[in-house]
Amino acid sequence: MKNYKPKKRLPAQAYIDGVLKGDRVILSRAITIIESNLESDKSLSKEIVQEILPNSGKSIRIGITGVPGVGKSTFIEVFGLHLVKLGHKVAILSIDPSSQRSRGSILGDKTRMDELSVLQEAYIRPSASGDTLGGVSNKTGETMLLCEAAGYDVILIETVGVGQSETAVHGMTDFFLLLMLAGAGDELQGIKKGIMEMADMVVINKADGDNITMSKLAKRQYQNALHIFPASESGWTPVASTASAIKNIGIDNVWNEVLKFKKLVDENGYFLKNRNHQQIKWMYNNINEELKHLFYGSKNIKRELSSLENDIVTSKISPVKAAQQIIEEFKNSFQLS
Repeated sequence: MKNYKPKKRLPAQAYIDGVLKGDRVILSRAITIIESNLESDKSLSKEIVQEILPNSGKSIRIGITGVPGVGKSTFIEVFGLHLVKLGHKVAILSIDPSSQRSRGSILGDKTRMDELSVLQEAYIRPSASGDTLGGVSNKTGETMLLCEAAGYDVILIETVGVGQSETAVHGMTDFFLLLMLAGAGDELQGIKKGIMEMADMVVINKADGDNITMSKLAKRQYQNALHIFPASESGWTPVASTASAIKNIGIDNVWNEVLKFKKLVDENGYFLKNRNHQQIKWMYNNINEELKHLFYGSKNIKRELSSLENDIVTSKISPVKAAQQIIEEFKNSFQLS
């Protein structure tokens, strides 16, 4: 990686103009810059995002997560095709898990959505989650803005899967959709309470064939469970539904519920309030990321950490004491009080 040279970069304005014209090739290249960890790309990335900002924010952002094997990619493709038929332009930001060993990622979602991927009205961008918790890439937010500026009015964010740290997607979307399966054991024990509390809609997928009866039962169970949770600030009452992506059943109902939600939150002012809150939170997330890079990028810190690691494994210092010591080193190097 030391000798890696990126593809020749264009001037910032060329990316900005290309994105605003809806040029998918330029959009992809701009997102590559956004996702790049190269120092030479960081200033270029910031300029692109800043300039396209006035043309962003005009979409409905939908987060989609679910248990393993629920058929997220199939559901998203069928849902995306439905939206395109209704006249929408759809961007799918699909986050693939990165290996904690090799740091690599398969990025296979685009190949699984072969029918949708060939449409001009749809754009699919698979990204690796990297070290980021929450099931989303740390650059998903910026990528979303670029897609909106390129004219995509529905953004679907498919997360890695379901887990305790999987809820970050809720902090950058308008509508949170949870896909579940019926007949896979005790349904209500099969998912973390925190995710259920944030769901605006629970869809029991694969409700077809012999699974219809169990799916209807699961729907009732989830609907009852959703009513137990505290009322959402949005004023929306979460709903449970059944669907079959393979049979294309119930997909239109999912979109109808999204539209009902959007109408409600537009009227009561929650939509704008939530977007503003997310923007502020996004700023703090970026501050945290920059501070982390500043800390671990310091040569003095790297040297001190290496020494402390040896002291920890030889029991010369406790991990807690070592952490305090390295923080003091950091504060002193930047003359922080």
